[in-house]
Amino acid sequence: MIKIAVFASGGGSNLQALIDAQETGLFRAKIGLVFSNVADAKALERAENHRIESVAITSKGYSGSREDYDQEVLQLCQAKKIDLICLAGYMRILTPALIRPFPWKIMNIHPALLPKFGGEGMYGHHVHEAVIKAKEKESGATVHFVTEGVDAGPIIVQGNVKVFPNDTPQSLAEKVLKVEHLIYPEAVRLFCDGKIKVSDGRVKILP
Repeated sequence: MIKIAVFASGGGSNLQALIDAQETGLFRAKIGLVFSNVADAKALERAENHRIESVAITSKGYSGSREDYDQEVLQLCQAKKIDLICLAGYMRILTPALIRPFPWKIMNIHPALLPKFGGEGMYGHHVHEAVIKAKEKESGATVHFVTEGVDAGPIIVQGNVKVFPNDTPQSLAEKVLKVEHLIYPEAVRLFCDGKIKVSDGRVKILP
């Protein structure tokens, strides 16, 4: 059984989508850990509600370097025998200390159609504001593997939404979030079924 750790810094709605998918049997895996860098993140409460182990290591005021922090998180994941890490609103950029030991085993969900509107500073409402300012006709969400380049890893699954002239960053965010809740569990299912192959920096979905 594949063991998943979900990392979240806030409300954890994508965590909830993954929990719901697990409980309906969509993928053959167990969420064995919910981790947060914020001690009072609602995601931790969601984990408790579903009897999933949760751990917080507060990043604010952490005495060591970013690499030291990720090394501590890595040791936690290794101790819990984690096979796949899913970033779900985790508001920290991972360092190589955590990325390199988990090659093609860390996923992230981004609220835009990468490679557009990705990179440092492109998160949350900033993404939706940029999409509307650029007068894009569509947006969406992307699940991708995490690499050392921010939002630069191979794309696994995408979902689209229409952008209308009267959309606001908030209304667009609501539409995109619904797509996120659909495609993240699907990406995890593909991983668990062994359907994802990475070759030359691209994902191929196997039949």
